[in-house]
Amino acid sequence: MMYPSMRRTAAAGAAVLLAGSAALLAASPAGAEDAPAGAPAAPAAAPAAPKGKVVARLPLSIREQPTSTSTFLGALKPGTVVELSCKKHGQKVEGNDLWYLLATKPGYVAARYVQNLSPVPACNK
Repeated sequence: MMYPSMRRTAAAGAAVLLAGSAALLAASPAGAEDAPAGAPAAPAAAPAAPKGKVVARLPLSIREQPTSTSTFLGALKPGTVVELSCKKHGQKVEGNDLWYLLATKPGYVAARYVQNLSPVPACNK
């Protein structure tokens, strides 16, 4: 027969053991027990590409260079969410000289008609 004080002590001890094992599980990376000792760690997932939403009322032209006179490569429908590679200065479009280089297809779109949904880095070139 267990006395109430012994039950409380046993319950407290079990809680400490459970909390300690949860802390150990949280501290070890997922799949760490599967990797052999000394093996290189798996690379971290690449961050998601920045995205933007086309806010033009008409289809938005995709251009070869960041100018409206550059070769037409296609168009994006209003409301389309696209992945963006980077931003670059080019011809001003209604006061905005930024253009976004698309990540999934070649070409630039005028930033004036794209609402960026996450920060977009500057192009290196």
